[in-house]
Amino acid sequence: MTEDLLRELAPQVLAILMRRYGGLDTCEDAVQEALLAAATQWAETGVPDNPRGWLLTVATRRLTDWMRSDSARRRREDEDLLATPAALLVAPGADERGPGDADDTLTLLFLCCHPSLSVPSQIALTLRAVGGLTTAEIAKAFFVPEATMAQRISRAKQKVKGARFTLPPAEERDERLNAVLHVLYLMFNEGYTATTGPDLQRDDLATEAIRLTRLVRRLLPSDWEVAGLLALMLLTHARRAARTADGELVPLSEQDRSRWDRALIEEGVALVSEALAKTRRLGAYQLQAAIAAVHDEAASDDETDWPQILALYDLLERVAPNPMVTLNKAVAVAMTSGPAAGLALLDSLAEDARLTEHHRLHAVRAHLLERAGNHTEAREEYQLAAKRTTSLPEQRYLQRRAAACSNQR
Repeated sequence: MTEDLLRELAPQVLAILMRRYGGLDTCEDAVQEALLAAATQWAETGVPDNPRGWLLTVATRRLTDWMRSDSARRRREDEDLLATPAALLVAPGADERGPGDADDTLTLLFLCCHPSLSVPSQIALTLRAVGGLTTAEIAKAFFVPEATMAQRISRAKQKVKGARFTLPPAEERDERLNAVLHVLYLMFNEGYTATTGPDLQRDDLATEAIRLTRLVRRLLPSDWEVAGLLALMLLTHARRAARTADGELVPLSEQDRSRWDRALIEEGVALVSEALAKTRRLGAYQLQAAIAAVHDEAASDDETDWPQILALYDLLERVAPNPMVTLNKAVAVAMTSGPAAGLALLDSLAEDARLTEHHRLHAVRAHLLERAGNHTEAREEYQLAAKRTTSLPEQRYLQRRAAACSNQR
């Protein structure tokens, strides 16, 4: 589809313009003009032999026109631009692939995840500049007014205005790559389980996160933590069709596994297996992907290899300790040693400020209390969890579980 092709090519063209001329705002406007021209003309004339070259030519001409008509303050920049033959003498369809162009999109991702930006701003700028989503689409994904999102993106662009459009130096690259992967991980999670609103998941957001992670994987094929993140996304996204029934949330243990996407599971399992075999250092995404693979390869909930999952959580807790890992580990402990053991582990999280207000802590405690036969306390925890989530499908599910516990009293 032309729309998919344009979305794929837009960040490549933007990245080349950024590397040559700088100015994220102006370059992005030029790319948007080129995309609009392509959407109109290609519908009549067909897609050109080299669509990227076509877009780059049009965007460069738009940029040149704007610089020519700019004020005297910009006259020297106009002259510099006009002195660049590659900017003006490109024939539509020419490839224009110069040294370093293959890495430009990765550079653009690093720019969008600049450490001066907050995580919400990094996500918004990544979706806008690299994902090609409109401001309205991004605002809708995060349930904020379009004007609010426009201001957020504009402030983000201003913050990175003076940043050099180059890959960070080697000593900073790992840390910056971690930020890129973290943003893609958060983007996927928001798509897989929306934090607010009437729908459980946003497939468009999850799919876009997967597409961008595939791109990073293609650019960094020997980075096994990138491979681990992609595998985690694929193995998790494979369950999407079975997660709801008639609009209602279906927990993992009750899902119809025949509806899981076997192709994604096979790809994800192969990817994480290769990563674990070749990596010199286990990473958090690889271990999470391995846990997802154990779940996905089980023919039924009863056949899930919980001891293996618990062992993987033990490793994950050492590699990347955080309360959410311990929370998930508590379920594995309960499945291997009984609900009382899982509840005891949850007690260690009771004073952790990062979780005390999170609905997941109460939802897991309610689940384990219900398994232990303590329906009165389980009902109270389900009700508390329902009050603290802003996801309507999760809220309805938790309320149903609370009502079921009331009937067991």
